[in-house]
Amino acid sequence: MKIGLFFGSFNPIHTGHLIIASYMANHTDLEKVWLVVSPHNPLKKASDLINTYDRLEMAKLATENSDKIEVSDIELKLPRPSYTIDTLIHLQEKFPQHQFALIMGSDNLNSLQKWKNYEILLRDYQIYVYPRPGFEHTVFSNHFSVTVTDTPLIEISSTFIRKSITQKKNVQYFLPDKVLEFIESKNLYR
Repeated sequence: MKIGLFFGSFNPIHTGHLIIASYMANHTDLEKVWLVVSPHNPLKKASDLINTYDRLEMAKLATENSDKIEVSDIELKLPRPSYTIDTLIHLQEKFPQHQFALIMGSDNLNSLQKWKNYEILLRDYQIYVYPRPGFEHTVFSNHFSVTVTDTPLIEISSTFIRKSITQKKNVQYFLPDKVLEFIESKNLYR
C-alpha cells in the first residue's frame, strides 16, 4: 500500500489540514494518508505547543469517520528531537509491506536543504507538495521525486485559530465540530 505521511504539530488540527489530507488521499496515487502528530518540530519553537496527547486526540476526533485518513503516534515513541528521516526509516522497518511518501507544503520544500539527510529523502522517497500562500516552488520542484499537486490553496493556519480562540472569536467553521468541543471542554488556547 502506498501511504502518504503528513507530518505536523496539528496545534490544533483544522479544516485546512483535512482538505489537504483528503485531496492527497483521493486525487493522487496515494491509497491512504497518515497524519503524523509530531511532538516538536526541531525547526520551530516549542513554547506554543499544547500537550502532545491533546493534539493527538483532536486529530483522532477529526478523522474518526474517514476510511483513507488515519492518525499515527509513531513520533511519540521515537527519540527526540524527531527527524523525518529517522521516522521514515523506523516506519519502513516496522511496515515493510508499505511504500511511504511525504506530504509537505511548498514552504517546507523551500527549506528542505535544512532537514537532516534531505538528500536521502529526495533520493528514496516521493514527495507530494501542496501550495502555501506566499511560497513559490524552488529548485526541488523539478526534482524527479517531487510531485507538485493542485491541492486547493488553504489560507487557514493553526496560529490564526489559536489567536482567534485567545481573542474569544468564533472559530466554528475552521475546525471539525468534535475538535472545537474538545478545545472548549479542556479550555485550550485561552
